[in-house]
Amino acid sequence: MSYKIYLYDTETDCIGSGSLSSAYIQTQLQEAAGQDLEVHISSVGGSAFDAIAIYDLLKKYPGNVTTYIDALAASAASIVAMGGKTIVMSKYALLMIHKPIVGSGGNADELLKDVQMLNVVQSRLAQIYMDKSGLDGVTVNSLINSVTWMTADQALDMGFIDQVEDYSLAITNSALIKKYTSTAPAVYQRCINKILNNKNNMNIENKELIEKTTSVLDKIMNFFKKVVNKQTITDKGTLHHAGELAEGAEVYNDEDMSTPAATDTYTTADGKKIDVKEGQVQKVAPAPEADPEAEDEDDDVPTSKLTPAKKATEIQNRLQQLKARLHAQNALLTEARTALEEASNRLQKTRTEVKNEIKSTYSPEGSKRSNKAKTETTPFFAPQSELAKNAVKRAVAK
Repeated sequence: MSYKIYLYDTETDCIGSGSLSSAYIQTQLQEAAGQDLEVHISSVGGSAFDAIAIYDLLKKYPGNVTTYIDALAASAASIVAMGGKTIVMSKYALLMIHKPIVGSGGNADELLKDVQMLNVVQSRLAQIYMDKSGLDGVTVNSLINSVTWMTADQALDMGFIDQVEDYSLAITNSALIKKYTSTAPAVYQRCINKILNNKNNMNIENKELIEKTTSVLDKIMNFFKKVVNKQTITDKGTLHHAGELAEGAEVYNDEDMSTPAATDTYTTADGKKIDVKEGQVQKVAPAPEADPEAEDEDDDVPTSKLTPAKKATEIQNRLQQLKARLHAQNALLTEARTALEEASNRLQKTRTEVKNEIKSTYSPEGSKRSNKAKTETTPFFAPQSELAKNAVKRAVAK
């Protein structure tokens, strides 16, 4: 069990006086007798010299020392906080550092001596901050001169503390999140993690919340797949991939990018050859360039003397290119056919069917008139007698 010391300001005491003085802290450390120590701080500051003395006592203490900034560690109190082997700061607390101050009077020579003394004291305080944070002297002195107030996150980023004490519950559905992000391509993981890292109600153990999370993650994945997913049509079907199709790229057979492409050599419509092994591109060979001189030579050479092997290879390459182009054309035709069928179906709808599609079904809550209008075959305000009908016609005609 740790021995606890509370350095909380009172109406009369601050760092350097009463129960917050270095002498009193020394007696507390003697009573602790080497036990692990917890020093809780909530103070506006006080004497820089007492703060340095307490800092020194904590550093020399044989047991493990953890300092806690519970609400505020300002001015000299921030020096005391640096004395812990581990410094923990409440997420709601503040840390403040500034130049040392002295209240004195006297002639010019005496005031100059005070200036020199304050500069020396500041150099010692700055060294303590530098030793803890790892920042350079220029940066630390700039923070001191500017009177810097830091939140827990800012203090952690700059190295003044070791951890932030957060009272929120731990995330309980992290396994679910990991399941989705770990199997996704890297480009999706980065986008999803940015969204998930924003802390919100994900910290609550709730079945309904987990179901909502699943639904949201599905939507996010589908959205990014549609935005980022690229397609390359080959002689053996469409290859789906994220980013450029280069060596090392992952390729899939389906739009959801869940089924890796089979091990094979694929030929694109422009003649490139793509070697794929277990869903990963091993090599991308450019399309062979036609040699005009070779073609001229072939024209001069009798047909009987042409190399059969050369002709067979060229024919095979040409066939693969044609297959890829036909596959692309078929995909476009299928798309066009679907669009035309949908348009044709809409054109064949009757006037009444179209009106029913766009007819509003909205009715104000609690409105009897709207409910009645829905159930009646004719509007309740329609004229019933011939005389009334003629009167309406004449009024409209005018």
